[in-house]
Amino acid sequence: MGATSCAIAGGVATITMDMLEKHNALSTEMLNALGDDIAACGADPSVRVVVLTHVGPTFCAGADLSTGGVTEARYAIADVLRAILDLEKPVVARIAGRCLGGGVGLAAACDISIASAEAEFGFTEVRLGVAPAVISVVCLPKLRRADASELFLTGRRFGATRAAEVGLITEVVEERELEGAVERAVEQLLRGGPRALAAAKRIVATVPSMGRDEAFAWATSLAAELFGSEEAAAGIAAFRERRLAPWVPPRPG
Repeated sequence: MGATSCAIAGGVATITMDMLEKHNALSTEMLNALGDDIAACGADPSVRVVVLTHVGPTFCAGADLSTGGVTEARYAIADVLRAILDLEKPVVARIAGRCLGGGVGLAAACDISIASAEAEFGFTEVRLGVAPAVISVVCLPKLRRADASELFLTGRRFGATRAAEVGLITEVVEERELEGAVERAVEQLLRGGPRALAAAKRIVATVPSMGRDEAFAWATSLAAELFGSEEAAAGIAAFRERRLAPWVPPRPG
């Protein structure tokens, strides 16, 4: 069995981290598998939404601290985080357990991250004599400086509610409600046009780093491009005719 499995159904690709014995740590095998899966999802036109999940009580334990291994590294953690950010399809993280170190980076890189109330988070690197350097690129844009300083410097673990309060994740639900919450998020995402979703991801990533006038100019150009697209024409026509847009999957039953 590989480090991950990837199943596709109804426009949704579910990538499952499956290295229970290593607590889904970011080993070379795991990074290679995640990199390949994300690339495959990007290349597959049938995939509209990606869900990143896990087996066992740990979403991801962070860096693999074990020794040995002969697998050639084709992706570093930065490559995987970049791939999630650059994927022109929304990525939803389903977190039902511990999420530490690099695992927090995965959660922060995803567009929507939903965790069970029992999930536990932590930037534990300093307690090992290192620091959350690479994942800071995806975590710091979501954190106030005061929260980042406390959590990075103390290395203490914190609950899912705090993770949501500081902006690292999107939503916290009871464990029994986690599957339903993820399904609802996916259903809502599937109602968006594929090109529009890709543009929305690009807006979130791009506009905050621009000056005001540059942002207005860029956004105006993008809006004109989107409103002139076939996708927008189909979506607006469906809205006027009070029917589902052509990209929305029919409701079961």
